[in-house]
Amino acid sequence: MSKHDANAPAPGAVSAAAAFGESLDYVTVTVGEQLLGLPIGRVHDVFIANQITTVPRAPSEIVGLLNLRGRVVTAICLRQRLGHPVAATPRHDEACELVAVGIDLGGEAYALIVDAVGEVMRLDHSTFEPVPVHLDASWAALAAGVHRLDERLLVVLDVDAVLKLDLPVAA
Repeated sequence: MSKHDANAPAPGAVSAAAAFGESLDYVTVTVGEQLLGLPIGRVHDVFIANQITTVPRAPSEIVGLLNLRGRVVTAICLRQRLGHPVAATPRHDEACELVAVGIDLGGEAYALIVDAVGEVMRLDHSTFEPVPVHLDASWAALAAGVHRLDERLLVVLDVDAVLKLDLPVAA
């Protein structure tokens, strides 16, 4: 009788981790007409943000703060972050329904406000390409790469770069 590790996969079996390693999974969102991908491992929630409290003197990308299941979340307008024109931000006392994707970074909670949330896409590593040299500089700074799909381009966002805002230093 041979000794064998009880936790090892059966000979010839492909482990789930190995199969997962062959693909990249994204939660897709749109801003304007552009399809964007957020690595699925970074996304914690998809929700409707309402009752956003504005923050005086905050950078223009910060829509405000909201309460998500008892947790204070900083809401960031991805449209503004990418340099698109932005509709007027609702006041605190106005009802609003903004589509948001919840992300954590360094123990802090953020909500990326997007135009729409799409499907989860599983794409092969072989279709991933570096950021094209002709991509607008402000977008290139926030992108990790791209996938060329049949009819459009999926820009994969670098979540850490998107959340890195130039916050004013308190005096």
